[in-house]
Amino acid sequence: MSTELHLTGGVAHRTHPEPVRPASAPRPVGLSGTGVRIASRPTPRFTDDELAALDARYTNSPASTIIRWAVDTFGDRLCLTSSMQDTVLIDLAVKADPGIEVVFLDTGYHFPETLETAARVKERYDLNLVVPPAPLPLDDQWMDDPDGCCAARKVAPLERALAGRAAWLSGLRRAETAARATAPVISRDKRGMVKVNPVAGWSDADVAGYVADHDLIANPLLSQGYPSIGCWPCTRKVAEGEDARAGRWTGFAKTECGLHE
Repeated sequence: MSTELHLTGGVAHRTHPEPVRPASAPRPVGLSGTGVRIASRPTPRFTDDELAALDARYTNSPASTIIRWAVDTFGDRLCLTSSMQDTVLIDLAVKADPGIEVVFLDTGYHFPETLETAARVKERYDLNLVVPPAPLPLDDQWMDDPDGCCAARKVAPLERALAGRAAWLSGLRRAETAARATAPVISRDKRGMVKVNPVAGWSDADVAGYVADHDLIANPLLSQGYPSIGCWPCTRKVAEGEDARAGRWTGFAKTECGLHE
């Protein structure tokens, strides 16, 4: 079932904990899902020991090799999630499977630059883009409860988007935070699904180099002081010398949205 993404958001300049609500912006044209492909063949099941062996085997492999394994192994029961911060994983994945399903969660609080990036990426790759709609109306009460907001607007929609899947690709990288420093390439997630992080070992320089070499679309906020981009109420610019994710959930004891826990 296709879904339309309703644009809410505006300019990307704000402070926390009293964020400036963005002004309205034009809705990107054609940003809608193209539907779920039907699984064409059974997929294998792996024990934890087998997944650990696969992780050891592929941990130093090129991202393209890891993605090729995932596509060949899981076929139509594999999908990819993207925050539309950069398009490295999308570019790599569509080279292995042009029809791979790409899930972009509509939280209702995206920066307009993020939505516009999603629209441009969809057009460039003719993506099989699925956009689960925001499950709740916008409400300022969420500003005081980022855990509840993420649970309702990110985690729950992802659970629904992954239903019926056997595995998913994530752009998580070890260089992003100390908490992600030991992230495996292949593992079992909390849902029991196989989670594949093809660029887990990539540095920031690796990402920048790939973006430049392949002339990729990148979220314009990256060059405006936002090295880690989430929803506008909980994302601020990062000062020089700060950790890349220091601008996320400032003032709260929170470092992850829950998608990768």
